Amino acid sequence: MSKIPDWHACAAIVERGDPPRFRAAMAAPASARAMLFPIYAANVEITRAPWVTQEPMIAEMRLQWWRDVMEEIIDGGDVRRHEVATPLAKVLSKAGAEALDALIAARRWDIYKDPFEDEPAFTTYLERTSGGLLFAACDALGCCDSQSANDAGYAAGLAGFFQAIPALEEAKRVPLLDGRAEAIVELAKGGLARFKRARAERDKLAKAACISLAHAEPILKQAASDPYAVADGRLGVGAFQGSFRLSKAALLGRW
Repeated sequence: MSKIPDWHACAAIVERGDPPRFRAAMAAPASARAMLFPIYAANVEITRAPWVTQEPMIAEMRLQWWRDVMEEIIDGGDVRRHEVATPLAKVLSKAGAEALDALIAARRWDIYKDPFEDEPAFTTYLERTSGGLLFAACDALGCCDSQSANDAGYAAGLAGFFQAIPALEEAKRVPLLDGRAEAIVELAKGGLARFKRARAERDKLAKAACISLAHAEPILKQAASDPYAVADGRLGVGAFQGSFRLSKAALLGRW
């Protein structure tokens, strides 16, 4: 029998599918990695599910498989054996599994080409995807305030969504209800306000889980000052600044 911890397979999945979160997790203490990598690997698999097929029914089935995993974890019984589901069941609480179940339900938007119904629907999508992931990670590490996780997760999710807009538009999606520059500026400013509110309460969130937030603020600031960078695909953090911010978040808990 292999003596390699089962979360190492999860780490490999995250390294391939979500390099920024892989680097964030690797900057965390080893004990935290064992908790974070199964959660991040599940997120990679869930996020990928709507995009690996052109058939909506198949995509729905893939997401439903993960919802069934969460139901098994919530019920507290046996969880199906799987390279991600098995280690995930060891680190998720009932609340964490419920958060990831809501995340999966929100990811159904990714299957179809319909725009968000309204601005609140877009907000809910970001809170349940990015916010839900942060909640599950912080909860697994034993320190999580749901409102702070919602605020920080929304902001980080908005930054990532802005970066994904060129690819979404290329895939014939309608990412924003209002893509005007002034609307992007307002969204970015709103994200920054929520980020700052969460940062003021950062002691209520697990330090290791929040390393992944390190790049959110500079990206949102860039979108607020140069909204055309969103559609042009020019948002991002340079290698030096990125490494510095990651180290600051890991060592000092400042993001």
